[in-house]
Amino acid sequence: MVRDHHLAARHRPALRRAALRPRNGRCPVSAAPRGAGRPAVVVVGAGPRATGLIERIAANAPELYGDAPLDLHLVDPYPPGGGRIWRRDQSPLLWMNSLPDDSTLFTDDTVEMAGPVRPGPSLAQWCAAVRSGGIRVTPDVAAAVAALGPRDFPGRRLQSAYLTWAYERAVAALPPRIAIHEHRRRAVRLAGPADGRQQVWLEGCPAPLTADAVVLALGHLDAEPDAGQREFDRFAKRHGLTYLPPGFTADAGLGGLRPGEPVLVRGFGLAFIDLMVLVTEGRGGRYTEAVEGGAGELTYHPSGREPVLHVGSRRGVPYRSKIGYEPDAPRPPLPRFLGPAEVDALLARPGGFSFDADVRPLIEAELGFAHYHRLFAAHPERTRMPWPAFERRYAAGDAAARRALAEEAVPDAADRLDLTALDHPLAGLRLPDGDALQDALRAHIEADLTRRHDPAYSPDQAVFLALLSVYGQLIRIGDRGPWWHGFFSYLASGPPGPRLRQLLALSRAGLVRFLGSDTTVTADAVTGRFTARSATVPGAATPARALVEARLPEPTVARSADSLLRALHADGAAATPAGLLAVDPADGRVLDRAGRPHPRRFALGPHTDARSGGAFTRPRTNAPAFRQNDASARALLTFLTERAAPPAARPRTARTATREDRHAADR
Repeated sequence: MVRDHHLAARHRPALRRAALRPRNGRCPVSAAPRGAGRPAVVVVGAGPRATGLIERIAANAPELYGDAPLDLHLVDPYPPGGGRIWRRDQSPLLWMNSLPDDSTLFTDDTVEMAGPVRPGPSLAQWCAAVRSGGIRVTPDVAAAVAALGPRDFPGRRLQSAYLTWAYERAVAALPPRIAIHEHRRRAVRLAGPADGRQQVWLEGCPAPLTADAVVLALGHLDAEPDAGQREFDRFAKRHGLTYLPPGFTADAGLGGLRPGEPVLVRGFGLAFIDLMVLVTEGRGGRYTEAVEGGAGELTYHPSGREPVLHVGSRRGVPYRSKIGYEPDAPRPPLPRFLGPAEVDALLARPGGFSFDADVRPLIEAELGFAHYHRLFAAHPERTRMPWPAFERRYAAGDAAARRALAEEAVPDAADRLDLTALDHPLAGLRLPDGDALQDALRAHIEADLTRRHDPAYSPDQAVFLALLSVYGQLIRIGDRGPWWHGFFSYLASGPPGPRLRQLLALSRAGLVRFLGSDTTVTADAVTGRFTARSATVPGAATPARALVEARLPEPTVARSADSLLRALHADGAAATPAGLLAVDPADGRVLDRAGRPHPRRFALGPHTDARSGGAFTRPRTNAPAFRQNDASARALLTFLTERAAPPAARPRTARTATREDRHAADR
């Protein structure tokens, strides 16, 4: 089937291939290249989220749009498919954070949506088709596929090739009269009345694109610095230091990080891992592995060009390792404590609800249920009572009763789920000096690697599945506050195990030093240096002439570096208390400050309060992004159809349905 799809993509009419030619540096000739009467939609952003939307437009068009003409304008300075984050033009040393089996851009029968399922290959299946000759790729991509082992984490360049192929397949699946027009420029301004066509200005172009609707699929964006970051930047300029604010590490200017000099790093997630790779292997270092008794230990051989990274964060530890084994028991029956009925009840409360008081206890109950369900199913010898009795008491109890039940039924504390200890692993730990901290952190990382690669601890994998389930339910709630996203990323979006083995090797080589938890950095006017301190080693101070904020910027609309998004907010688009763009959870329409959805403006992605785990995801997980893409595509097509139809002929559709009807359809 993969081969047939590929052949279909290669043999579309000449019109489709012509439409794929990018305009590159040229401004659009007009808003409607094929005639002023043709409907048009502008999609701002050309990464995987935009690809997913185009795929859903192609899947739903036969039912909702027929063979009517439509121009889809795709606006992004980066190549379509991968966009900025997944573009080919980045270091070959950078990896994906998922295995090939865990990455797909295509829907399946688990996705709760109104549109039809159009199956497609996961990255692993795509690679298999490349190996068999069913999909033809460039020699370098073929070589990367050939070198990829079954448990290897692919490079981002390989994922870029897959996403480009998926984009071209989505375009090829569009009905013949829907044309794609690529504009390799930035969109800088959006204007237009709610009851009229919209104008999208492109950077450097005198005339705007005009469209019936606009979709913002912007992905991860840069941000303007906040007050503290601006002060650090001024301090660095005054004293000749290096300061790198939050940003995408692959695009950061790392030349100011000098060989042998200490560099303070705030952030211990995936941005740090990228930084670690680029200033070690990226500067000529290499690893060797000594295998003794069946276990290998990495040794790092420096090039002499590396800085010394002093890394700390609020938790003081790296994100938890990816799980390195296959499941050994059935999936827990999820959702159990936080499902559609519970979300309905929360949304129906006349006085609203509190995330911390009302939602977080349901999350904790869900995670605990998944953990103990797997423990009792896969390892009953490590429990003291039958599962039905445990489940009955667990469901009836509050948080304190569940803790007491776990102590009664599960004798080994290592088999109990303690979310507080997971979230704050160094809480209360005080060590006499930095050397003691290095030993303690290496032991922590080694223990995490061992546990996350041992199926004896498969309840950890069940918790991961529960996290995905919870994420899918929280999409309807909107802004979820600061705790959830960070906790989810820490447990579910950690680095591949091999990266943590490299981190240990760099620590042993003295090129990474751990700072501890609750790390703070100050600008010391006396010494003219940045100085880091932590709660874990009281009294210790680490000065340095360089500071890197190793994290993505917060996706707030008010401080976004994207001028279109900032102006949209200034013109009346609503933002949540956390600064995210507010959208209707039913279809992604942008809300104004009175809570009214704009009929012609949609937004998808991490800058919205309906942000999901990612534009692509694990197969067969009812991915929230896929549900959102389908709902938005159907709303777009329905709007365009209704706009073109005479008033008497307009049927009751998803656009004219009540909010309650649309929420029911979304479930």
